[in-house]
Amino acid sequence: MSKDVNFQLKKRSKFAWVISGVVVLAVIAGIFFYFKSQSSETVVFGDTLKVHFEPAMAGEESIIKFVAKNIAPDYDIKIEAVGLQDPVQADRAVADGQYAATIYQHQWWLKQVVDANGFELTPTVEVFQWGFGIYSDKYKSIDELPSGAVVVIPVDGANQGQALWLLQREGLIKLNPNIEPRIAKIRDIVENPRGFEFKELDLLTLPRVLDSVDAAIGYISQFDAGKISRDKVILFPKAPKTFASRLVIGTKFLNDPQIKKLHDAFADPRIQEYLATTDDPLVAGVLTPVSDN
Repeated sequence: MSKDVNFQLKKRSKFAWVISGVVVLAVIAGIFFYFKSQSSETVVFGDTLKVHFEPAMAGEESIIKFVAKNIAPDYDIKIEAVGLQDPVQADRAVADGQYAATIYQHQWWLKQVVDANGFELTPTVEVFQWGFGIYSDKYKSIDELPSGAVVVIPVDGANQGQALWLLQREGLIKLNPNIEPRIAKIRDIVENPRGFEFKELDLLTLPRVLDSVDAAIGYISQFDAGKISRDKVILFPKAPKTFASRLVIGTKFLNDPQIKKLHDAFADPRIQEYLATTDDPLVAGVLTPVSDN
Protein backbone atom coordinates (compact mmCIF):
# COMPACT_ATOMS: atom_id res chain seq x y z
CA MET A 1 0.00 0.00 0.00
CA SER A 2 1.56 3.27 -1.06
CA LYS A 3 1.33 6.57 0.70
CA ASP A 4 1.02 9.91 -1.01
CA VAL A 5 3.77 12.15 0.13
CA ASN A 6 3.16 15.82 -0.47
CA PHE A 7 6.21 18.03 -1.03
CA GLN A 8 7.20 21.06 -3.12
CA LEU A 9 10.45 22.14 -4.82
CA LYS A 10 10.86 25.83 -4.02
CA LYS A 11 12.85 28.10 -6.27
CA ARG A 12 15.60 30.11 -4.60
CA SER A 13 14.54 33.72 -4.48
CA LYS A 14 16.14 36.23 -6.85
CA PHE A 15 17.01 38.35 -3.81
CA ALA A 16 19.19 35.57 -2.41
CA TRP A 17 21.07 35.30 -5.71
CA VAL A 18 21.68 39.06 -5.74
CA ILE A 19 23.04 38.96 -2.18
CA SER A 20 25.34 36.07 -3.05
CA GLY A 21 26.66 37.91 -6.08
CA VAL A 22 27.35 41.04 -4.08
CA VAL A 23 29.24 39.05 -1.48
CA VAL A 24 31.37 37.33 -4.13
CA LEU A 25 32.18 40.65 -5.80
CA ALA A 26 33.09 42.20 -2.46
CA VAL A 27 35.46 39.33 -1.70
CA ILE A 28 37.11 39.62 -5.13
CA ALA A 29 37.46 43.39 -4.76
CA GLY A 30 38.94 42.97 -1.30
CA ILE A 31 41.53 40.51 -2.58
CA PHE A 32 42.42 42.81 -5.50
CA PHE A 33 42.92 45.89 -3.34
CA TYR A 34 44.85 43.89 -0.74
CA PHE A 35 47.37 42.66 -3.27
CA LYS A 36 47.50 46.06 -4.94
CA SER A 37 48.32 47.73 -1.62
CA GLN A 38 50.84 45.03 -0.81
CA SER A 39 52.63 45.50 -4.14
CA SER A 40 52.79 49.29 -3.70
CA GLU A 41 54.31 48.93 -0.25
CA THR A 42 56.94 46.39 -1.19
CA VAL A 43 59.10 48.42 -3.56
CA VAL A 44 62.63 47.17 -3.15
CA PHE A 45 65.52 49.38 -4.25
CA GLY A 46 68.52 47.39 -5.39
CA ASP A 47 72.16 48.42 -5.54
CA THR A 48 71.57 50.51 -8.69
CA LEU A 49 69.35 53.53 -8.09
CA LYS A 50 67.76 55.40 -10.99
CA VAL A 51 67.94 59.19 -10.69
CA HIS A 52 65.95 61.30 -13.15
CA PHE A 53 67.19 64.30 -15.13
CA GLU A 54 65.50 66.51 -17.71
CA PRO A 55 66.83 65.39 -21.13
CA ALA A 56 66.76 68.99 -22.38
CA MET A 57 69.06 69.99 -19.51
CA ALA A 58 72.16 67.91 -20.16
CA GLY A 59 74.06 69.50 -17.28
CA GLU A 60 71.89 67.58 -14.83
CA GLU A 61 72.99 64.32 -16.42
CA SER A 62 76.61 65.43 -16.00
CA ILE A 63 76.07 65.94 -12.27
CA ILE A 64 74.44 62.54 -11.83
CA LYS A 65 77.24 60.84 -13.74
CA PHE A 66 79.84 62.67 -11.63
CA VAL A 67 78.16 61.42 -8.47
CA ALA A 68 77.86 57.92 -9.93
CA LYS A 69 81.55 57.74 -10.74
CA ASN A 70 83.20 59.69 -7.93
CA ILE A 71 80.89 59.59 -4.91
CA ALA A 72 78.36 56.73 -5.05
CA PRO A 73 81.00 53.94 -4.62
CA ASP A 74 81.93 55.43 -1.23
CA TYR A 75 78.30 54.90 -0.14
CA ASP A 76 78.04 51.33 -1.50
CA ILE A 77 75.49 52.20 -4.18
CA LYS A 78 75.39 52.50 -7.93
CA ILE A 79 73.54 55.31 -9.69
CA GLU A 80 72.02 55.32 -13.15
CA ALA A 81 70.99 58.56 -14.84
CA VAL A 82 67.60 58.28 -16.56
CA GLY A 83 66.02 60.91 -18.76
CA LEU A 84 62.28 61.45 -19.12
CA GLN A 85 61.06 64.59 -20.87
CA ASP A 86 57.70 64.79 -19.10
CA PRO A 87 58.42 66.22 -15.62
CA VAL A 88 55.00 65.27 -14.23
CA GLN A 89 55.46 61.63 -15.26
CA ALA A 90 58.95 61.72 -13.79
CA ASP A 91 57.57 62.91 -10.45
CA ARG A 92 54.91 60.21 -10.61
CA ALA A 93 57.63 57.60 -11.18
CA VAL A 94 59.55 58.86 -8.14
CA ALA A 95 56.41 58.84 -5.97
CA ASP A 96 55.72 55.24 -7.05
CA GLY A 97 59.30 54.07 -6.54
CA GLN A 98 60.08 53.37 -10.21
CA TYR A 99 62.84 55.97 -9.90
CA ALA A 100 64.75 56.61 -6.69
CA ALA A 101 64.83 60.41 -7.05
CA THR A 102 64.90 63.40 -9.35
CA ILE A 103 67.13 66.50 -9.18
CA TYR A 104 65.61 68.94 -11.67
CA GLN A 105 63.28 71.06 -9.52
CA HIS A 106 63.35 73.59 -6.73
CA GLN A 107 60.90 73.22 -3.87
CA TRP A 108 58.45 75.84 -5.13
CA TRP A 109 58.14 74.27 -8.58
CA LEU A 110 57.67 70.92 -6.84
CA LYS A 111 54.89 72.39 -4.70
CA GLN A 112 52.98 73.35 -7.86
CA VAL A 113 53.28 69.78 -9.16
CA VAL A 114 52.27 68.22 -5.84
CA ASP A 115 49.31 70.57 -5.39
CA ALA A 116 48.08 69.78 -8.90
CA ASN A 117 48.60 66.00 -8.82
CA GLY A 118 48.61 64.91 -5.19
CA PHE A 119 51.97 63.12 -5.43
CA GLU A 120 53.66 62.20 -2.14
CA LEU A 121 57.12 63.70 -2.66
CA THR A 122 59.64 65.31 -0.34
CA PRO A 123 62.36 67.82 -1.35
CA THR A 124 65.55 67.01 0.56
CA VAL A 125 69.15 68.16 0.18
CA GLU A 126 69.98 71.14 -2.08
CA VAL A 127 72.08 69.96 -5.02
CA PHE A 128 72.67 73.01 -7.26
CA GLN A 129 71.23 76.33 -8.33
CA TRP A 130 70.21 77.23 -11.83
CA GLY A 131 71.99 80.22 -13.29
CA PHE A 132 69.22 82.82 -13.53
CA GLY A 133 69.64 86.28 -15.01
CA ILE A 134 68.52 89.12 -17.24
CA TYR A 135 69.29 89.06 -20.97
CA SER A 136 69.07 91.83 -23.53
CA ASP A 137 69.71 91.95 -27.26
CA LYS A 138 69.67 95.76 -27.26
CA TYR A 139 71.47 96.96 -24.12
CA LYS A 140 74.79 96.16 -22.44
CA SER A 141 73.86 96.81 -18.82
CA ILE A 142 70.85 96.95 -16.56
CA ASP A 143 71.35 100.70 -16.17
CA GLU A 144 70.82 101.21 -19.91
CA LEU A 145 67.28 99.84 -19.81
CA PRO A 146 65.08 102.84 -20.67
CA SER A 147 61.93 103.95 -18.94
CA GLY A 148 58.99 101.96 -20.27
CA ALA A 149 61.23 99.03 -21.32
CA VAL A 150 59.38 95.83 -22.20
CA VAL A 151 60.60 93.10 -19.84
CA VAL A 152 59.51 89.48 -20.33
CA ILE A 153 59.29 87.22 -17.29
CA PRO A 154 58.20 83.57 -16.79
CA VAL A 155 54.46 82.96 -16.70
CA ASP A 156 54.54 80.12 -14.17
CA GLY A 157 54.08 81.20 -10.56
CA ALA A 158 57.20 79.62 -9.07
CA ASN A 159 59.63 81.25 -11.50
CA GLN A 160 57.77 84.53 -11.89
CA GLY A 161 58.33 85.10 -8.18
CA GLN A 162 62.04 84.48 -8.63
CA ALA A 163 62.23 87.02 -11.49
CA LEU A 164 60.38 89.74 -9.59
CA TRP A 165 62.40 89.09 -6.45
CA LEU A 166 65.57 89.54 -8.52
CA LEU A 167 64.36 92.93 -9.75
CA GLN A 168 63.47 94.01 -6.23
CA ARG A 169 66.89 92.99 -4.90
CA GLU A 170 68.43 95.18 -7.58
CA GLY A 171 66.26 98.14 -6.54
CA LEU A 172 64.39 98.25 -9.85
CA ILE A 173 60.92 97.62 -8.44
CA LYS A 174 59.27 97.27 -5.04
CA LEU A 175 56.89 94.47 -4.12
CA ASN A 176 54.01 94.52 -1.67
CA PRO A 177 55.71 93.96 1.71
CA ASN A 178 52.78 91.81 2.81
CA ILE A 179 53.52 89.28 0.06
CA GLU A 180 56.32 86.75 0.35
CA PRO A 181 58.65 87.59 -2.58
CA ARG A 182 59.00 84.01 -3.83
CA ILE A 183 55.26 83.87 -4.63
CA ALA A 184 54.97 87.43 -5.97
CA LYS A 185 53.02 88.16 -9.14
CA ILE A 186 53.01 91.21 -11.42
CA ARG A 187 49.96 92.51 -9.54
CA ASP A 188 52.08 92.65 -6.37
CA ILE A 189 54.40 95.36 -7.75
CA VAL A 190 53.71 98.52 -5.75
CA GLU A 191 56.53 100.68 -7.10
CA ASN A 192 57.87 100.66 -10.66
CA PRO A 193 59.84 103.93 -10.95
CA ARG A 194 61.11 103.24 -14.46
CA GLY A 195 57.71 102.22 -15.72
CA PHE A 196 58.78 98.81 -17.02
CA GLU A 197 56.10 97.01 -19.03
CA PHE A 198 56.01 93.36 -17.95
CA LYS A 199 54.89 90.53 -20.21
CA GLU A 200 54.54 86.86 -19.30
CA LEU A 201 55.74 83.95 -21.42
CA ASP A 202 56.59 80.29 -21.00
CA LEU A 203 60.22 79.72 -20.01
CA LEU A 204 61.07 77.90 -23.23
CA THR A 205 59.72 80.80 -25.30
CA LEU A 206 61.88 83.52 -23.73
CA PRO A 207 64.97 83.06 -25.96
CA ARG A 208 62.87 83.25 -29.13
CA VAL A 209 61.47 86.69 -28.31
CA LEU A 210 64.65 88.32 -27.03
CA ASP A 211 65.24 90.30 -30.22
CA SER A 212 61.75 91.82 -30.06
CA VAL A 213 61.76 93.00 -26.42
CA ASP A 214 64.08 95.07 -24.28
CA ALA A 215 64.96 92.37 -21.76
CA ALA A 216 64.03 88.85 -20.70
CA ILE A 217 64.54 87.13 -17.35
CA GLY A 218 65.07 83.39 -17.10
CA TYR A 219 67.45 80.48 -16.74
CA ILE A 220 70.85 80.46 -18.42
CA SER A 221 70.18 76.88 -19.52
CA GLN A 222 67.14 77.91 -21.56
CA PHE A 223 69.02 80.70 -23.31
CA ASP A 224 71.95 78.36 -23.98
CA ALA A 225 69.52 75.88 -25.50
CA GLY A 226 68.10 78.70 -27.63
CA LYS A 227 71.62 79.52 -28.93
CA ILE A 228 71.67 82.91 -27.20
CA SER A 229 75.23 83.99 -26.43
CA ARG A 230 76.06 84.54 -22.79
CA ASP A 231 77.46 87.97 -23.64
CA LYS A 232 73.78 88.99 -23.85
CA VAL A 233 73.52 88.64 -20.05
CA ILE A 234 73.24 92.11 -18.48
CA LEU A 235 72.73 90.87 -14.90
CA PHE A 236 73.68 87.52 -13.42
CA PRO A 237 73.25 87.59 -9.62
CA LYS A 238 73.24 84.60 -7.31
CA ALA A 239 69.81 83.07 -6.92
CA PRO A 240 68.38 82.77 -3.40
CA LYS A 241 69.04 79.41 -1.76
CA THR A 242 65.30 78.82 -1.50
CA PHE A 243 65.28 78.27 -5.29
CA ALA A 244 68.03 75.64 -5.23
CA SER A 245 67.19 72.43 -7.04
CA ARG A 246 66.69 69.58 -4.62
CA LEU A 247 67.03 65.84 -4.48
CA VAL A 248 63.35 64.89 -4.50
CA ILE A 249 62.38 61.51 -3.03
CA GLY A 250 59.11 59.59 -2.72
CA THR A 251 57.88 60.40 0.80
CA LYS A 252 57.11 56.79 1.72
CA PHE A 253 60.66 55.74 0.82
CA LEU A 254 62.54 58.29 2.95
CA ASN A 255 63.56 55.65 5.50
CA ASP A 256 64.60 53.03 2.96
CA PRO A 257 68.29 52.13 3.62
CA GLN A 258 69.26 52.55 -0.04
CA ILE A 259 67.46 55.87 -0.33
CA LYS A 260 69.25 57.10 2.79
CA LYS A 261 72.57 56.24 1.11
CA LEU A 262 71.46 58.12 -2.00
CA HIS A 263 70.60 61.16 0.09
CA ASP A 264 74.01 61.10 1.78
CA ALA A 265 75.76 60.76 -1.57
CA PHE A 266 74.03 63.89 -2.93
CA ALA A 267 74.79 65.75 0.30
CA ASP A 268 78.51 65.04 -0.16
CA PRO A 269 80.47 68.34 -0.35
CA ARG A 270 82.38 67.11 -3.40
CA ILE A 271 79.35 68.02 -5.52
CA GLN A 272 79.63 71.70 -4.59
CA GLU A 273 83.37 71.63 -5.31
CA TYR A 274 82.66 70.06 -8.71
CA LEU A 275 80.10 72.75 -9.54
CA ALA A 276 82.56 75.49 -8.61
CA THR A 277 85.53 74.13 -10.57
CA THR A 278 84.28 72.09 -13.52
CA ASP A 279 85.04 73.16 -17.07
CA ASP A 280 82.18 71.09 -18.49
CA PRO A 281 80.36 73.62 -20.72
CA LEU A 282 77.03 71.96 -19.88
CA VAL A 283 77.53 72.75 -16.20
CA ALA A 284 79.89 75.71 -15.76
CA GLY A 285 77.85 78.90 -15.29
CA VAL A 286 74.61 76.99 -15.86
CA LEU A 287 74.36 74.88 -12.70
CA THR A 288 76.06 76.72 -9.89
CA PRO A 289 76.96 75.89 -6.26
CA VAL A 290 74.22 76.36 -3.68
CA SER A 291 74.43 79.87 -2.18
CA ASP A 292 74.63 80.59 1.54
CA ASN A 293 71.25 82.31 1.78
